[in-house]
Amino acid sequence: MVKIAPSILSADFANLGRDVERIEAGGADYVHIDVMDGQFVPNITFGANVVSAIRPTTDLVFDVHLMIVDPERFVDDFIKAGSDIITVHAESTTHLHRVIQQIKQGGAKAGVVINPGTPVAMIEPVLSMVDLVLIMTVNPGFGGQAFLPECLDKVSELAVLREKYDYHYEIEVDGGVDDKTAVACVNAGADVLVAGSYVYGVSDVAGQIAKLKEGGKK
Repeated sequence: MVKIAPSILSADFANLGRDVERIEAGGADYVHIDVMDGQFVPNITFGANVVSAIRPTTDLVFDVHLMIVDPERFVDDFIKAGSDIITVHAESTTHLHRVIQQIKQGGAKAGVVINPGTPVAMIEPVLSMVDLVLIMTVNPGFGGQAFLPECLDKVSELAVLREKYDYHYEIEVDGGVDDKTAVACVNAGADVLVAGSYVYGVSDVAGQIAKLKEGGKK
């Protein structure tokens, strides 16, 4: 069964604790937390203090996606705040291998993410190290964008590499995910689906999560 990681980028920022509790009650598997610095992407969200503030509200896995320049500066802060998985962009750091080591040494799981314009080849040297690979199916920065189907080729490529070399990462997809695109993502090899506006855009959060899980059945 595919895992669902609702993105709190689309939640009510004035009631984040409540909205995290809603997705947990609705059957979510992870809480996807988008951290943006206004430099790597054209938007600003929140820092480790917010992660720390909502950590007591749930036992769900905190899947923290750092869309920031030089993420190694802040990795330790996000681990201390209660992050379970920390995912960094290959495009955001000069020393990707070192950052992944830093995350794992700090006691969290490590993920790597690539933008729509970045090939899988750029991250092949670290695939044996990571616990999660995130494929962006929109250009990062804002919620509510249209799904880019051409990015699914990278999901399929990652699934083949995982099988060939016996890697152990989960494949996550983020951007424009709904009950229809979920089917294509899982068919390509995705294990985890990030959804923001699709989940939080209606009152029936549990119903939306159920639709994603149904659409994602292989």
